[in-house]
Amino acid sequence: MQRWRPATERRSLAETFGAIAGLEGDDEHHITKTYIFPDFKTALDFVNRVGAVAESEGHHPDIALAWGRVDVKTYTHKIDGLTESDFVLAAKVDQEFFNRPKA
Repeated sequence: MQRWRPATERRSLAETFGAIAGLEGDDEHHITKTYIFPDFKTALDFVNRVGAVAESEGHHPDIALAWGRVDVKTYTHKIDGLTESDFVLAAKVDQEFFNRPKA
């Protein structure tokens, strides 16, 4: 079970994972990132890879798919806030984006 972390600890986590370019959100509830793609199919492939990562982590982000765009919103639903697992998942999602198969 994930433990809720005080805001000061969450800020420390955010600083630790601050290398995730484009990560946005607030210290109180969620983190988000938008990924841009050249077409719908590439974006959909990314969503499927993110789904596989989420299943393996047992932690599931909110994902919005549009033509050439994927928005990923991460927070721990059980506590309706942030835990360390959210930042770990965000880093793994980012890895999927940068390690995507070449066309």
